[in-house]
Amino acid sequence: MSLRLVRRTSSASDQPPRRRRGRPLRLAGVAALSLAGLLLASTSTNLLVEQVEKTNTVAYGRKVHINEGTINVTRTGDAGPTIVLLSGLGTPAPGLDFAPLIRELGGYQVIAVEGFGYGYSDMTARPRTIENITEELHEVLSTLGVRAPYTLIGHSIAGYSTLYYANKYPREVSAVIGIDPTVPAGKSSSTGTTAPAERAAADYSWAHIPSTLGVVRWATALGYGEPGGDSFTPAEREHIRQMTSWNFGNQAVTDETLRMGENATKLRDVRYPGNLPVLDFLSRDTMQQQPDWYAAHERQLANVTHHELVVLEGDHYLHWTQSKAMAKTITEFLGRSGVKQGL
Repeated sequence: MSLRLVRRTSSASDQPPRRRRGRPLRLAGVAALSLAGLLLASTSTNLLVEQVEKTNTVAYGRKVHINEGTINVTRTGDAGPTIVLLSGLGTPAPGLDFAPLIRELGGYQVIAVEGFGYGYSDMTARPRTIENITEELHEVLSTLGVRAPYTLIGHSIAGYSTLYYANKYPREVSAVIGIDPTVPAGKSSSTGTTAPAERAAADYSWAHIPSTLGVVRWATALGYGEPGGDSFTPAEREHIRQMTSWNFGNQAVTDETLRMGENATKLRDVRYPGNLPVLDFLSRDTMQQQPDWYAAHERQLANVTHHELVVLEGDHYLHWTQSKAMAKTITEFLGRSGVKQGL
């Protein structure tokens, strides 16, 4: 009897399953291509829509040509004392942003100045130092033939501008009014950076990428940057949404943002002239978020003979919801101060 040795060949079913290593890579590739396609479609759509918007939207204001470029201003009223409005950092359309307050200031000549990077002004500019910003504002008002003295009203970071301007041109300012104004306190807590004072304006095209891709447009459609309150017309709201997308991350505003610490340091020990009337409107919401907010403004105005701090309910953009109360208080304050203004 003989034995036969049979060689058994293993079948595929007997083998341990092999891990499909290529599958995750293929899925990642598909996801990357899909994302790239979405971004390309979003960018193309955004650029097309923006072109149509700019073609069909009527610009507001008046262009003022100065040595450094073109600045847009709105001017309302033919008689009465003059008030100059200055917006907060990154406000896309100051001439529209201040609309509720401008309508309430019917007895004044009101000029809203849109600095470089704002509204319909040039989007590029020289370094946004407090010296340059102030010089440009003065040049605009001089070019317009605005008679001094006038009242400066500054929102948020424009508190830097009103402070520096009132000290550089004291004969031209009759009073200063702050709308939840920023108080200089050295290095900016919001950026934590200080830009070199002599550095030339850099290339900040990267900051505009979210707008180019259409991200800002889709965000505004969901309510990003939407003004609060019911004091804006539907047309104003739509125009603000458009300009938020157009102007977001431009070179001038980005440079100004990065120089906040530098400008704050320059103004840290600066005070308003003691004989200059100063009124600050402070937001209740801001005070709750920053416990030292009220005290910081008290310290800044300690040397000012005639100053008032008025706390109003609402967020940082008080002029969106409290314009009527603000206009009444402004008129009363200027009357009590015996302010003499150019006509």
